[in-house]
Amino acid sequence: MNIIREMYEANTDQNYRVYVNQGGTSSAKTYTILQVLLMTAVQERRVVCTVVGQDLPNIKVGAWRDIKGIITDDDVLRKRCVMNESTHTIVFSNGSLIEFKSYDDEQDAKSGKRDYLFINEANGITYEVYWQLAIRTKKKIWIDYNPSERFWVHDKVLGTDGVKLIISDYRQNMFLPADMAERIANIQDADLRQVYTYGLTGKLEGLIIRNYSIVDKMPEPHECKVQGFGLDFGFSNDPTALVYCALAHGELWVDCLVYETGLLNPDIANRIKAHPMSGLFPVVADSAEPKSIAEIKAQRVNIIPALKGNDSIRVGIDIMRRYKWNITRRSRGLIEEVQRYKWKTNRNGDSTNEPIDTWNHAIDAIRYWCLRNLAQRRESVSKAHSVRVG
Repeated sequence: MNIIREMYEANTDQNYRVYVNQGGTSSAKTYTILQVLLMTAVQERRVVCTVVGQDLPNIKVGAWRDIKGIITDDDVLRKRCVMNESTHTIVFSNGSLIEFKSYDDEQDAKSGKRDYLFINEANGITYEVYWQLAIRTKKKIWIDYNPSERFWVHDKVLGTDGVKLIISDYRQNMFLPADMAERIANIQDADLRQVYTYGLTGKLEGLIIRNYSIVDKMPEPHECKVQGFGLDFGFSNDPTALVYCALAHGELWVDCLVYETGLLNPDIANRIKAHPMSGLFPVVADSAEPKSIAEIKAQRVNIIPALKGNDSIRVGIDIMRRYKWNITRRSRGLIEEVQRYKWKTNRNGDSTNEPIDTWNHAIDAIRYWCLRNLAQRRESVSKAHSVRVG
């Protein structure tokens, strides 16, 4: 295993019961804790380790995916355990078990006991659930989170006996690709830099998209008044973002289908065509890339350029902010953007009417779609209302 020695040793210090890992983005805190659990399960017989997340969809694309990668890359681990995709459990030849679970409420958390507990992305879990799990854990507990603001870990866990605080950031992760490290290091906004670059507790002010919920799935097509796709191009440093968008029940619904770097135009075309609705609705793409649009169109994809103008960013943001957002759980890149997309501030620290040009790839894709599909709808609704009032 590729171990970050300093972090691994901090999380195996025998003087503590609870290890609180507060870290910036890509600091390898989750990865390291999973490595600790794997080594514990191998070295101790018949221990039960429970990894808890906000819900199973988040676990599957986060901690479960990470631990699968660790095991797949390690010959010794592969021979000593069996992974079960349907139950999200890992059973070891010595009788040990690592299970991945979520709990609806504190009553649900009362079921089962364990030797070791890992609360992953703890700011998505209530203190009451944590407390019920903690008192049913015999040995040690690990907690990790991005410190976007204070929550129950700061108020009820830190500072108590047997608790160790470990603050980490991207600089300790020597396995992080250089381009990603550069993006994290170059975050310009002071609030975002404190939280996501250096892993320090903050309170993010000036967020542009605030009214949103995380949902399991998109509405049925027959429920949607308008639907289609938005596309923002990227390649080396920035991801290509493809988002399926819909207006249903008076709200904006979005599903991020692609959020990847290194995609060529034929790759993007294939991803678009893989969606069952791709032939029915056009893809609205960044008009700054006419060559890419032409190449994708040549692959028999219905793709059109976004409408842009001197004030299109502000207008697009205004349209997006008029609706409550419903974001699918699997849209991790988009969710991270929404949690970081902010207004610029002036010298006095006051918000301006201009967004920071970062953490906005999937959001830009949505904005392109909204400008094409919802701007005229807004105008029509306003005109109809004016006629009725008059």
